[in-house]
Amino acid sequence: MRVSIKHETVRRGAVFKKTFYEVWITVLLTHEEIQIVRQRNLLETKLMDRRPANAKVDDRDDKFALFVKSIINGKTDRFLCATPSDAKRYEEHMLDTLSQLKLWISDNAETSEGIVVEF
Repeated sequence: MRVSIKHETVRRGAVFKKTFYEVWITVLLTHEEIQIVRQRNLLETKLMDRRPANAKVDDRDDKFALFVKSIINGKTDRFLCATPSDAKRYEEHMLDTLSQLKLWISDNAETSEGIVVEF
């Protein structure tokens, strides 16, 4: 797994322009990792709940959830943050989540042989 992270400053709004800090994350999985995800039907697995800085109050939270299918095959995920500090914290949280995803994919590579334990 290879992760690329980029920070951008963007201005959004038709009349009242507001500055946001966008975090771009691109994840490239190996061919083997992609096959594991597809064979184990892991594409619909939710990685994290999140809410961008420009979300409206009445927007549903599940609209912004990040799924495995959203980042597979080199798709770039863009997420808006209100401050540069929020963008840095989001990056750290995303790196933690992706390291867990890497462990989870490797755990799903093979089934367990089973063990015998004596106490």
